Parts: sequence; C-alpha cells; structure tokens
Amino acid sequence: MSLFISNAYAQSAGGAQQGGGMEMLIMLAVFGLIFYFLLYRPQAKRVKEHKNLVSSLSKGDEVLTQGGLVGKITKVSEEKDFIEVALNDSNNIVVQKSSVTAVLPKGTMKSL
Repeated sequence: MSLFISNAYAQSAGGAQQGGGMEMLIMLAVFGLIFYFLLYRPQAKRVKEHKNLVSSLSKGDEVLTQGGLVGKITKVSEEKDFIEVALNDSNNIVVQKSSVTAVLPKGTMKSL
C-alpha cells in the first residue's frame, strides 16, 4: 500500500511466549539496588556526617554558614538549637546549628 509503512501481521498463538513474572521481579530488584546505591546511601551518609558536625560544635570554633558568613562561635545553646557567631569584634549573629556548613581550621578568619 504505502512505500514507507509496512504491513503488521499478528503472530500465531502457538509461537508466541508470554513473559514470566520472574523476569519482572528480577528487573524490579535491579532497579531497587540501583536506587539504593546511587541515591539513598550517599544522601544518608551526608546527613549522618552533617549531624555529627552539628553535634560537635563548641565555643571557639570558626565556622562557615549556609549563607556564606564566616565567624567564630561565642555561645552554644544546648537546650535550643542555636549558636551565637561573632563575625568581627562588634557584630554577633544568632543562627541555628543546622545552618553551619563547615568547621574551618583555626586562624582562617585572620587570613581573610
């Protein structure tokens, strides 16, 4: 009929095989493993590291916040999840502990 469209013919019922459920279960397990190793496991590791970082904050640590501010911790509130950070001699801010991205080496503020 047409030059570009080929005719489709149905296979006979005796020659066709239906895919079993076992292949589907194996494929689902493979996708589950890929999801676990590429997405869930690295994110869980990052969350655990950040939780350890936040719990180890102490007075005198130099920190970097998510907003890009660098300062020295002057006060840690244990019952509340807030810390006071001195940006310089006259400016202090209060931020949540979870907003701390990294603890910097001692003397970093002087080198900036």
